[in-house]
Amino acid sequence: MKTFTAKPADIKRDWHIIDAADKTLGRLSSQVARLLMGKHKPIYSPAQDTGDFVVVINAARVHVTGKKAQQKVYYRHSGYPGGLRSITLEKMMQQFPTRAIKYSVEGMIPHTHLGRQMKKRLRIFAGAEHPYQSQSRAEIKKEA
Repeated sequence: MKTFTAKPADIKRDWHIIDAADKTLGRLSSQVARLLMGKHKPIYSPAQDTGDFVVVINAARVHVTGKKAQQKVYYRHSGYPGGLRSITLEKMMQQFPTRAIKYSVEGMIPHTHLGRQMKKRLRIFAGAEHPYQSQSRAEIKKEA
């Protein structure tokens, strides 16, 4: 039996709209990462990008369990001496509500050339409004 390798003509990219309201950050992120990588498809191959487009709405209404909102800290560095900056998840959700989901999903997909291609197909919106209403063909699946 030969190993199946998906060709570019075999890859059909669907659109998934996921409502993040009242969902847990980690569980939502793993579901989004799975769709971006294409692991839900029978033609999945780790060496090829077979994933779909994902639109996440209501990102500002995602929640975390326990004390993560106050204790989880995101760090970044400017590259200059003394340039380490930090922000808690609670503050980040107030200032930049889409970044928590973005960082979480980016940590779950490959950190390679394929992963960078997958990240381009992720769209995150803080509210329910998004400009991808025109993609509402039969391929769109409202994820529960």
